[in-house]
Amino acid sequence: MTRTATPAGPARPGFLWAVPAAVFFGLFAVVPLVMVAVLSFAEWDGLSGPEFAGLDNWRTLLDDPVMVKSLWLSVLLTLLGVVVQTPLSILLGVWAAGYQRNRAVLSALYFVPMLLSVAAVSVLWRAVLDPNLGAPAHATWLFGDGNLFGTQATAIGVLVFVSTWQFTPLHMLIYQGAARAIPQVLYQAAQIDGAGTVRQFFHITLPQLRNALITSTILMVVGGLTTFDTVLILTQGGPGSDTTISAYYMYQKAFKSFDYGAASAVALLLVLVSTVISLVVVRLSGYDKMRSTMEGL
Repeated sequence: MTRTATPAGPARPGFLWAVPAAVFFGLFAVVPLVMVAVLSFAEWDGLSGPEFAGLDNWRTLLDDPVMVKSLWLSVLLTLLGVVVQTPLSILLGVWAAGYQRNRAVLSALYFVPMLLSVAAVSVLWRAVLDPNLGAPAHATWLFGDGNLFGTQATAIGVLVFVSTWQFTPLHMLIYQGAARAIPQVLYQAAQIDGAGTVRQFFHITLPQLRNALITSTILMVVGGLTTFDTVLILTQGGPGSDTTISAYYMYQKAFKSFDYGAASAVALLLVLVSTVISLVVVRLSGYDKMRSTMEGL
């Protein structure tokens, strides 16, 4: 296997080392994506052969108010997830990076929700928040009529809460690792200059977490736009279509209406939107221009 030598350092592995990963990525990512793109221009019910339909699927989707609404709901849920999870993840990650008493045990316990499947977590909270047998039925002073799935605002609130409960530990772990990589000499110098804990956090910790923040945000954006099973189990897109996000709308088109052409168009649209938003985040943050191996430098 070939190795390439560089003037400034030792020889690096040749491109052949990347072949297994490239083949795997091509078979399970590129090929399915191409097939979905082709199907988005065809009519297919899953039984008979696909028939070319041109731009009919795209015209139908753009004229469908439920589709347009689902796209905005996907963006809204994603933004709410970023706004709620980011500060929690940063605070918990920075705390977990310290050396407090019982820190390791508490961090491990807090990470437990991430170890559960999304389906299990959704079933759990569906039972806990059930308006007839769950907590709302016994605490009307807090939950009102008890039906948190009866209005759009409360249903969206439940989706954001459940996602935050499960996925914040993952992002906490990202910030924990980044916070531990910050050179302690920066804090020692700040203490000599008289900076307190709060000033150290905003002037040292946060700037040094820039790379981790960008990475975490991109993961939240992609995960938020592709959320499906939480909506399927908790709200089924209801009430009405008030929580029918694009991924759930795609499911309805494919497995309820058996319109796989339209479902493929929705899937391709989600890929394009996720890619564009991720590229915008990277571009605006300047992440693509960073060359240092030090966090935030």
